[in-house]
Amino acid sequence: MSRSAQLVERILQGDRRAAARAISLLENHAPEARAIAEGLAGHRGKSFRVGITGPPGAGKSTLVDGLARELRKRDRTVGVVAVDPSSPFSGGALLGDRVRMGRALEDPGVFVRSMASRGTMGGLARSAQEAADVLDALGKDWVILETVGVGQSELAVAAACDVTVVVLVPEAGGAVQAMKAGLMEIADLFVVNKSDRPGADEMLAQLRETAHYLDREGWKVPILKVIAIQEQGLEALLDRLESYHAWLQEGERLEEKRLRQAALRIRDLVRARLEERLWLDPEVDAVVQENARHVLAGQLAVHQAAINVWGTVRERLTELEGI
Repeated sequence: MSRSAQLVERILQGDRRAAARAISLLENHAPEARAIAEGLAGHRGKSFRVGITGPPGAGKSTLVDGLARELRKRDRTVGVVAVDPSSPFSGGALLGDRVRMGRALEDPGVFVRSMASRGTMGGLARSAQEAADVLDALGKDWVILETVGVGQSELAVAAACDVTVVVLVPEAGGAVQAMKAGLMEIADLFVVNKSDRPGADEMLAQLRETAHYLDREGWKVPILKVIAIQEQGLEALLDRLESYHAWLQEGERLEEKRLRQAALRIRDLVRARLEERLWLDPEVDAVVQENARHVLAGQLAVHQAAINVWGTVRERLTELEGI
């Protein structure tokens, strides 16, 4: 039996160390990564995936910590993938597991992994979705993905989760800021954290007025008050999340949503592989540089330059194999 097959077998038996090792191999695109992903393919889809997103300083990590402990009270196992900003020097996560998650880490029913976003759009590394697959196969009932909070690009989290929770604080400026960040479009549930601070009620009113117009095919987007650091409102939050899960399971809503997610992941992976192959191709790069010089000299419009480069790309695509 190959090493990757042994790793997969251990994960399916609930081995946490094997899961941690597999996530590292997937994150680093190791030679075994593809075999691991294929080995786990038939064992994903059982976990309920929750995306926690919102601006920096909203208290997302404290909220996730409290939510994980609340889930454990209900005898649910939990996996957490916390995507940190990448270090500009090492490319690794700036924040460690124990900084991000407090008491929940002491529970063997909770598995937490911090990962570097590595510049991936949305603060949600492609490998973070693969890490969620590993935790799914490990048998976690709920998998929570927490993003760094980088504004417009956070829309990516919605494509990876069954439910998206947008966390805001009174200082964030209310619904207007949420709309500017594109968060209104992706939210299945709003949480106003640190709701004991001034301006909380005004923000709640703004969000309720705006959420009234959101179309979720019959799901009315809730707006909840939470003080995560004091563990207030977490039980009500979990109740709403479970209600959303039950709503998704009515008819074919959950299956349809996950089908769209799978299609998006395929497209993203194909696009990434194409870019990796093409922009490192000396012939394509030479054409890009040549056209860039013509654009800089005023001899060529940038749109025509793009058409010229596309011609070379199209030729190379017919020659490339193993994409």
